[in-house]
Amino acid sequence: MSAKTIASAIVVCIALTGCENMSRMQQRALSGGAIGAASGLAITALTGGAPLAGALIGAAGGAAIGAVTTPKK
Repeated sequence: MSAKTIASAIVVCIALTGCENMSRMQQRALSGGAIGAASGLAITALTGGAPLAGALIGAAGGAAIGAVTTPKK
């Protein structure tokens, strides 16, 4: 395992600990944004588009959908 992989794993673990005090809507927006970014990146990679643009558009759409679809208490 390379040093970059280990450093990346540590950064991800530290970033995830920051989600503990977030509201349900914030958590859904964050996870929706992450899923949207990954999906947008994958789709543009498969279709030959601009990967950064796909990731940004997917992240924005995923975050919006995650926040809007949060169930009311």
